[in-house]
Amino acid sequence: MFRKAAAAFAVVVSTAVVLAGCSATPATTTDDTAAGGGLISIIVNDLANPYWTAEGDAAKAQAEKLGYTANVAAHKADAKAESDLIDTAITNKSVAIILDPADASGSIGAVQKATDAGIPVFLVNAEINEEGIAKSQLVSNNAQGAALGAAEFVKAMGSTGIYVELKGKPSDNNAATRSNGFATVLSQYPDMQLAGQEVANWDQKEGHDKMQTLLAAHPDITGVIAGNDPMALGAIAALKEAGKLDSVVVGGFDGSPDAAVAVEDGSLAYSVLQPVVAFATAAVDQADSYLKTGKTGADTEKQSFDCILITTENVGKYTSFGLSE
Repeated sequence: MFRKAAAAFAVVVSTAVVLAGCSATPATTTDDTAAGGGLISIIVNDLANPYWTAEGDAAKAQAEKLGYTANVAAHKADAKAESDLIDTAITNKSVAIILDPADASGSIGAVQKATDAGIPVFLVNAEINEEGIAKSQLVSNNAQGAALGAAEFVKAMGSTGIYVELKGKPSDNNAATRSNGFATVLSQYPDMQLAGQEVANWDQKEGHDKMQTLLAAHPDITGVIAGNDPMALGAIAALKEAGKLDSVVVGGFDGSPDAAVAVEDGSLAYSVLQPVVAFATAAVDQADSYLKTGKTGADTEKQSFDCILITTENVGKYTSFGLSE
């Protein structure tokens, strides 16, 4: 059984190399912010996904711990909804915004709008294609995590076989980073053959449906590598329906509670755990520091947090998006 008590996350933090540092000019300071109060608006992607729920919950808990009020909303990868939520945060006189951006390019305007209104923005989980607007951009080290997962996938496949890939939303830079990371490792194994790829947009139902399409075209596959856990779990459902799960290795990415259950029961070979609680908490800490001192306390705007592999060997130590000590 998984231990559900809160646990400290042992996360190795690596700082991405960037050309631009953090701005030292604070947002408009009120008596509330100087005292550690005021509203922090937290905007995530989709609260139906446990990953983003954990992200929002962690940020909210840390904000309240530091003496702020906080609310959590979701844009569901809709740039218009994201812009409207930024407008609401401005109207509500938020002292800071924690944002998981909807689109690497499409979210730039929303971040700029908040910044122009004097509200510092701290991005989590996904980056935007511009620096110097947000105060911080904190993400998983997706390249490291992809290499970690691909190496485990090779091990589970016995370094040979025919596999397919389920890819994430193209407008999210993480999708390409993970797919490229998989390819960098897997291309080194000539007996590992990529038969097909489908975009399933991080979604479990799409993962199921696209897996059915891939199975129809490639019935002899022996492996599925997925860019996130919902897509992997959708693939598992399709494989079960086709009576093929016992002969196909499936790998995931996120470290979600449902994925941990699947690792424990053997239907999922592994999941790459993203330290979402760690970077969501750190984003609020940096917001607090910036509001009080004009500095985030970090050396760079873009910061990456290393991922951890969840397998049958350590799944017994799993907590919600982490491992207990």
